[in-house]
Amino acid sequence: VQLQASGGGSVQPGTSLKLSCAVSGGTFSVSSMGWFRQGSGKEREYVAVIGPGGGTVYNKDVVKGRFTISRDNSRRTLFLQMNSLTPEDTGVYFCAARSDRDIYVEAKKYEIWGKGTQVTVSS
Repeated sequence: VQLQASGGGSVQPGTSLKLSCAVSGGTFSVSSMGWFRQGSGKEREYVAVIGPGGGTVYNKDVVKGRFTISRDNSRRTLFLQMNSLTPEDTGVYFCAARSDRDIYVEAKKYEIWGKGTQVTVSS
């Protein structure tokens, strides 16, 4: 299984980005997946996770109602819509997958990781 994240970039505060994570191999439709991020000098933290059926868990301290995780099983793609971005959202965003449908927020529970995509929010 391979994960390829894309969609990051350098944007101004208050704008939006939509991240994508293309999944090749494996059984995407029965795998729980998540978005995690890591700022410079900070530990990796979960942003949002989603089960195969679409059930979601958000890190409310991070998301604050601004982000939406979704998946398209037919396209084998995971998404993260991010609105009202602030400089605190700057970091590398990673998508990750589990080999089963159990939903966890701990990064260590995810076996497969993409390389990450950089998001920089700055004026």
